[in-house]
Amino acid sequence: MIVPRGHLGRQEARAPALAAALEEANLPTLLLALAQLTGDDRWVRDPYVPRPPRGPGDNDSGGFSPELQASIRQAAFEHIVAWRDGRLQPAPAPSAERVAQLLEISLGESLPEGYGPLLAEELGVADRRVAIKRPPSAGDFRVVVIGAGVSGLLAAIELERANIAFTVIEKDETVGGTWWENSYPGCGVDTPTHLYSLSFAQRPDWSRYFAKRGELHAYLEDIAAEFDLRRNVRFGQEVTDATWSAQDSLWHLTARDTGGHVHKYTANVVITGVGYFNRPAYPRISGLESFAGPVMHTARWRSDVHISGKRVAVIGTGASAMQLVPNVADVAGHVTVFQRSPQWGIPHPNYLRDVSAGTQLLMSEVPYYLGWYRLRLVWAFGDRLHEHVQWDPAWQHPERSISKTNDRQRAFLTDYIITELGDRLDLVPKCLPTYPPYGKRPLLDNGWFRTMTRDDVDLVTDDIVAIHSDGVTTADGRTHPADVLVLATGFKPLQMLAPMEIHGRSGRTLRQVWGPDDARAYLGITIPDFPNFFCLLGPNTFAGHGGSGILTIELEMRYVMEMLALMIDREIASVECRQEAHDAYNEELDAALARTIWAHPGMTTYYRNSRGRVVVPMPWTNLDYWHRTRHPDLDDYVIQRRRTE
Repeated sequence: MIVPRGHLGRQEARAPALAAALEEANLPTLLLALAQLTGDDRWVRDPYVPRPPRGPGDNDSGGFSPELQASIRQAAFEHIVAWRDGRLQPAPAPSAERVAQLLEISLGESLPEGYGPLLAEELGVADRRVAIKRPPSAGDFRVVVIGAGVSGLLAAIELERANIAFTVIEKDETVGGTWWENSYPGCGVDTPTHLYSLSFAQRPDWSRYFAKRGELHAYLEDIAAEFDLRRNVRFGQEVTDATWSAQDSLWHLTARDTGGHVHKYTANVVITGVGYFNRPAYPRISGLESFAGPVMHTARWRSDVHISGKRVAVIGTGASAMQLVPNVADVAGHVTVFQRSPQWGIPHPNYLRDVSAGTQLLMSEVPYYLGWYRLRLVWAFGDRLHEHVQWDPAWQHPERSISKTNDRQRAFLTDYIITELGDRLDLVPKCLPTYPPYGKRPLLDNGWFRTMTRDDVDLVTDDIVAIHSDGVTTADGRTHPADVLVLATGFKPLQMLAPMEIHGRSGRTLRQVWGPDDARAYLGITIPDFPNFFCLLGPNTFAGHGGSGILTIELEMRYVMEMLALMIDREIASVECRQEAHDAYNEELDAALARTIWAHPGMTTYYRNSRGRVVVPMPWTNLDYWHRTRHPDLDDYVIQRRRTE
């Protein structure tokens, strides 16, 4: 135990709480915080170097002996109290190179060369914001942002900081996007919550290590309030079309509200922040409309439908189903799950854990603790996993995996699934995927496999041939009775920016350029023939190997802000990506994607379009994308100067 001692001044009443909280501290994180607070290298040298973790988890003990753990906690207590009392001044912020070095020591592994600047931004010791030297007046320059989810809110924050006039148009009644629209039981994030947050707006009091929908939405509501964004948001309006006018170098947009009224907007620049998961995909099944009971998509969950004691049929076994089914099995009378293909479920010891009050105290009151805890996740859940999705051309078992690393992961997950299924050996062929791990979006196990073993849950793998008023008929001739039908059938990420009609310089629509499912963009951000039009989370920007999409969005928005700064400073009316720059980038992109797991032929995935091209994930590491989006190169663009009277 840590024993409070010495003079604590004004903080005396808080000392016991701090001492108790330190008993459950993550020691590798605590040592990093100590090293930054004191500037003393002793905290990252033997005997204070943590042992590398084994398997997933936070490695709370660091592998230290009980005696050394107690010594670390006692030293931390004394330094934190000294800092509180003003007797210890924090050391200068570490350099980018130092940040990377400290993280390497804490994790016990090497990081890619040049990783420091990205990490320093994520830690908050380097600024990612873009300065606008001479902000224009609202009459001279205005931006329209489409969507008020994570992307749209970030865009609004950066525009507000830069004193650039903007309007956000949002089809829903409030902010939040995905985290407002999805409210099914069990809905939550599958990225660690402390990582799934804006780098400059971290929250110390998350209640869970993997938060559920309500808390995630509350976070975004708080962001909107903290930065006073609502005054610039037009809620309940959906953009139907946008047309570029070369005559006045402006976008002209039309939006329709819930009452059918039409609203017109003009803007110098349009930024889309609609994301991938905003349009539900509905299956085409014969007789679907004839079902007599309630039918609802997981993205359009009906809170007025009571499932207690009911026979619930769930179509789909993707991310939403894996979260939903274990959460309704105890409530429903019987659950029947209809599966097209099984999913790999990845265990994580923190997935169902609450964050204790003590840990929340550490996050909020121990200097630098939250930042370093989050930074460890940036690597562990991000680029550390990139090698898992890279195809080794010399690998001799391409039918089951793509590399030695991927094959080890397959063996581990296979053993895990079989263990979870216990004596239900009949379920192994149904639950064990035949494609390599990470071929589809990785899913964290929410108790899925154990739920499949319940007597009141059936897993059906025969194809659905028809739906009737009171059940679902499969190819084996059986009809499975149901009172409630749930469509856990995902979204339409390949139909990016649909159903908006966006007309470019030539008059062609974005849909004509992209076709039904082949979206392409330079850096995933900008498209030839569409001047002053920027996408956040556009094509091939989803970090499929892991990590937080919020990092991608921040990098993209920095690129956009750099471009706006150039336009304003140099009096540029329009910037349009050159076709040759776009094509060269996409040629490189496709070649890199061909070497990834998502090109594996042994599966179907929403990552690929009807011709087999990978459209959603990017092949790059987060560090690669950081470099590519660091600064715009105007040589990649056709520039039109502002007309002078």
